[in-house]
Amino acid sequence: MQKLLTEAGMSLPEIPWNRYPRPQMVRKDWLCLNGTWDLTYKARKTKILVPFCAESLLSGTDLAAENGEPLAYGESLEYSRSFSVPESWAGKRVLLHFGAVSRLADVLVNGTPVARHEESYLPFSADITDALTAGENCLTVRAVNDVSCKHLWGKQKIDRGGMWYTPCSGIWQTVWLEPVPDRHISSLKIRTEENRVEIRLEGAEGGSILFGGEVIPFAGSTVRFPVKSPRFWSPEDPYLYRFSLRSGEDAVESYFALRTLSIREVKGIPRLCLNGEPYFFHALLDQGYWSDGLYTPADPEGFERDILAMKALGFNTLRKHIKIEPEQFYYDCDRLGMVVFQDMVNCGKYIYFRDTVIGTILGIFGRGDHKLNRDREARTSFLSSMDETVRLLGNHPCICLWTIFNEGWGQFCADSAYRRLKTLDPSRFIDSTSGWFRQRESDVESLHIYFRKLYLTKRKRRPQLISEFGGWSLKIPDHSFNPEKTFGYRKYTDREAFLRDLKDLYAKQVLPLVPKGLCGAVYTEVSDVEDETNGLLTYDRREAKVKPEDLEEFAVLLQEAVRA
Repeated sequence: MQKLLTEAGMSLPEIPWNRYPRPQMVRKDWLCLNGTWDLTYKARKTKILVPFCAESLLSGTDLAAENGEPLAYGESLEYSRSFSVPESWAGKRVLLHFGAVSRLADVLVNGTPVARHEESYLPFSADITDALTAGENCLTVRAVNDVSCKHLWGKQKIDRGGMWYTPCSGIWQTVWLEPVPDRHISSLKIRTEENRVEIRLEGAEGGSILFGGEVIPFAGSTVRFPVKSPRFWSPEDPYLYRFSLRSGEDAVESYFALRTLSIREVKGIPRLCLNGEPYFFHALLDQGYWSDGLYTPADPEGFERDILAMKALGFNTLRKHIKIEPEQFYYDCDRLGMVVFQDMVNCGKYIYFRDTVIGTILGIFGRGDHKLNRDREARTSFLSSMDETVRLLGNHPCICLWTIFNEGWGQFCADSAYRRLKTLDPSRFIDSTSGWFRQRESDVESLHIYFRKLYLTKRKRRPQLISEFGGWSLKIPDHSFNPEKTFGYRKYTDREAFLRDLKDLYAKQVLPLVPKGLCGAVYTEVSDVEDETNGLLTYDRREAKVKPEDLEEFAVLLQEAVRA
């Protein structure tokens, strides 16, 4: 396998990702604990660069298969480092935060257990005040990635290859400390209507909001206020309203956006509407993998570079596929103007015939799902993690659609899951079963079409999405991970032929379906990933296979077609 570094990965700072990690609720004081940690694996001591997972090139370990001894999954990785709490934090509580650790994490401070967490893609925190001592403190994290199908596992496979990727073990997002008063704001829940905002506090009550030069006092845990002359968020005008909130001795800064999502019939066709108008979601599948950091780009700007590159091609939507990113990604989509279709991360066993052959090759899309994924622990993990995903990301205006199940992976009782999610978040569209095994309840009809001409279903009562298509491979050998194997649904060696057929795909198949009811189309994909060479960017992000002038006309034509 080729070792492919992104440009940002060529030169890393001493403390990577030294940026405040929670842009929806910002405090002034914090301390980043990224950087070089001690790592013990099978009684062997080495160093690792946090926040890059152990298998990645940027971690600096020899646990990537192409570097040396591959990691044995189910074995413990023990991280440790010392830290000191700033003197200015005296008298405050100290919170320890982890953006994400894969998969099972036990955390100790000075030998005292302070946290245990079991899901690879979700953040967790602990109040470590009572475990601290004066001067230096020792932080230990014991992480085990067993790639368990009873928990969120995404696209990791121990035996990677094809559409399955190298697993990511250990810490893969920022580790950080922050001081808070005894009574402090633990979270904000922001909900907006056309011209009104509701903000709910957890952990504190009463205070004031500074918004638009006006101080708005409130009692209790909820504040509501109107927005005069509202300016609505869209990819074309991603306007964010900023505010400051104070409650007791605690103060945070945040933001919101005003935008509406609705389904209405236009000329007899159900349409997905953004801010009251039919909108075409011109989208790409986004796996969120990097050649050198795997789950984690070399620097926070990696997200921005991808988003801007795709916007330059005319795309307005990314389907974040089977992965939850650091909040920086969603903030960048909020401020730069990129809609996100957010997938829930799958639990449960993958079975090739059941989950791929039946839908992709045989074209059997309807199937009862009450007896699928019967593992009770996996079901519980999935539903609780779905709830937590909504709580974590629900404030981000860029997210316009949730995907519950993808191609039957871990699917069970989708109608019940739809009702549960709709109760949690009635404001967004829901794709219950992306691809196949559709049930009765969903906001959209959702198709994956790879080996056939694009089409719509005969079920016309819901807006229709082609939530995956394309996946054509144009391999750039010097920028490809696997010189021997190539994964894609049609293979090209000539760039001109690839571009010609790609433009024909949009002109002759996607565009004609819009007047018939197509509301969005998700091309596979943003970048190459390991064996997959079907991205519009190479895996190392050093080569773009298409230029803005190749595709930008379709952004205009698709919007004109959906509003005609």
